[in-house]
Amino acid sequence: MSMEFLANFVYILSSVLFAFGLKFLGSPVTARWGNILSALGMLLAVVATLVSGHIVSFQWILIGIIVGATLGALVALKAAMTQMPQMIALLHGCGALASVFVAWSAYHVHGAGDLTNTITLYLSIVIGGLTFTGSGIAWGKLSENLPGKPILFAGQRLVNMGLIVSIFILGVFFILNPAQYHLFLTILVLSLFFGIFLIIPIGGADMPVVISVLNSYSGVVACTTGFVIHNTLLIVVGSIVGANGMILSIIMCKAMNRSITNVLFGGFGAVIQRQGPGEKRQAKSISVEDAFLILENAKSVVIIPGYGLAVAQAQYAVRELGEFLEKNGCDVKYAIHPVAGRMPGHMNVLLAEANVSYDQLMEMDAINPLMDNVDVAIVIGANDVVNPAARHDKSSPIYGMPIINADKAKTVFVIKRSMATGFAGIENDLFYDDNCRMIFGDAKQTVQALVAEFKTSQH
Repeated sequence: MSMEFLANFVYILSSVLFAFGLKFLGSPVTARWGNILSALGMLLAVVATLVSGHIVSFQWILIGIIVGATLGALVALKAAMTQMPQMIALLHGCGALASVFVAWSAYHVHGAGDLTNTITLYLSIVIGGLTFTGSGIAWGKLSENLPGKPILFAGQRLVNMGLIVSIFILGVFFILNPAQYHLFLTILVLSLFFGIFLIIPIGGADMPVVISVLNSYSGVVACTTGFVIHNTLLIVVGSIVGANGMILSIIMCKAMNRSITNVLFGGFGAVIQRQGPGEKRQAKSISVEDAFLILENAKSVVIIPGYGLAVAQAQYAVRELGEFLEKNGCDVKYAIHPVAGRMPGHMNVLLAEANVSYDQLMEMDAINPLMDNVDVAIVIGANDVVNPAARHDKSSPIYGMPIINADKAKTVFVIKRSMATGFAGIENDLFYDDNCRMIFGDAKQTVQALVAEFKTSQH
């Protein structure tokens, strides 16, 4: 049995493990096994490559392993769950950059090769370059090192179109004559710039979709790089990740009432404008003590988390509140909007970290038919995903976006620091409904105060 045959067999096994890993990641119950299977698949793939490949220097590989493992361990230990979105954006960028370096090295050492190799080499540096810098911008917005709002300037569309046309035309010349090294470098630089200008006009509210799209791009560039270096595993796994990311992007676009075309060509979220001043409305507030009295008599409560819960790190306090409500004979559920938070599954991850039962987590389509019979809906840090304007106000930027129908509950509590607008920059009609009461304050401290009321009542 040849080493090449054995390596290909291990690659197939790794691909199967990756496929099952992605499948298991689709449910909170099996997500841990999904991570383990995926990690095992990657380990087998690395070992097979090291054993069968023409390794130039094992010393440099060892150094890379030590550096990478050290950085990975530090990030895993130090990064809080609230920092997962920006960390994922950073990892997407690192993966794309690695693909660019692999393709660049192959071109530098062996040349472009045949036509298929040249085309995939071109695609690798274009998609990899824009994914790297685009992920960097996404990281900056998510970590608040860059403004979360869209960054716009005069002639932005012309700049983006100029970059696209330039990359395409230079790509044609490069494919016709791949020996032109300067064209390769120019295309790479333009792609890096295009990644920046692609993401800066996108607002923070659309970051969940951006993360998903960048995930898809990182898979596609891995696939094209696999063609460049004739690696079956990269082609298969890159295709799986690319398709998976694109399917998720489409699902999330539907959840935000956006077109996938807007996502692919960037700039979505940049046209959102604030509504002009209308009639003066007054929101009604309630104290923690009065809110407790209502919750104490509630038979059903739905908790709707949003990014504010992540910022306040209130997930543990929320779980404790849910437990006290259940002890009081109340049915407690958690309603998860597909784009709540800053990345796909953000709220699921936070609540799972706090050991909230998976059976209590309900998706938007499952919870909405039940909302008419819910005694109390508690909105914690969510804004646009519960705004009724999406259903009835055709002038609203979020009109047509599916929302969680929190306003249909008998009573609604909104835990929020202030009356400030959400990422869409518009007022939330829910806040002014007759059945809604605002509880102003930090989410964690407010929920802890409610928990304290339950503890006091039991003594």
